[in-house]
Amino acid sequence: MTNALIISSIFSWLMIFGLALSVWALARQIGLLHERIKPVGALSLGKTIKTGEIAPIFTLPSLNGGSVSIGGGNAQRQLTLLFFLSDTCPVCKTLLPVIKSIQEHERLRLRVVLASDGDVTAHQAFIQTHRLKDFPYLLSREVGVAYQISKLPYGVLIDAAGVVVTHGLINTREHLESLFEAKAMGYPTMQEFQAAQAGTKHSLYKQVH
Repeated sequence: MTNALIISSIFSWLMIFGLALSVWALARQIGLLHERIKPVGALSLGKTIKTGEIAPIFTLPSLNGGSVSIGGGNAQRQLTLLFFLSDTCPVCKTLLPVIKSIQEHERLRLRVVLASDGDVTAHQAFIQTHRLKDFPYLLSREVGVAYQISKLPYGVLIDAAGVVVTHGLINTREHLESLFEAKAMGYPTMQEFQAAQAGTKHSLYKQVH
C-alpha cells in the first residue's frame, strides 16, 4: 500500500513538472510570435486625400460655439488631427477616451478637430453624452467629400503649414498613435515605413550573400 502511494505521488509530481514545462514552452513560443508580428498602423485607403497634398481649407461654425479653420497655416504652429467620426459608430465611441488623452497630453503642439455630418440635434446629444464640449466639432458633409472620406473612423494629420502629413483608417489606439509615429519617422504611413525597412534588409541580405 505504501509503495503504491509513493509511486502515485512520484507520478503526480512528474505530471505537474511536465505540465509546467509545457506551459513554459508555450509562453516562449507566444513571445517569439509577438516579436515576429509587425505593428500594424492606420490603413491608408486608396481613394482618400494623398500625403503631401495641401489640405482643403474650410472655416466653419463649430457645434461647440465659435468657428474653426482647417487647412492653411496654423498661427500657433500646431499639428491638426482631423478626426472623422459618427454618432452611431461603436468604434468611434471606444476611441473617444484615447482622443481626449492625446489632446490633454499634446495640447501645446496638437489641435484635435472632430468632424461628421448628419442631424444637428443628434450630434448635440452625442457631444453632451460623451463630454466633447472642449473640442471643435464640425458638422459638414462638404468636409468629408473634400477629404474623400469613405469609411469611419478616419484620421488626417495636417502640419502647421496646412499640408497633409499622414492619414488612415483608425480602429484601435495603436492605429491612432501610428499616425504620429509615421510623421516622426518621415513616412506617409507605417506600412510604407515597414516596406522600406523590409527593402533595406533584403538589400543587405543580397550584399552579404
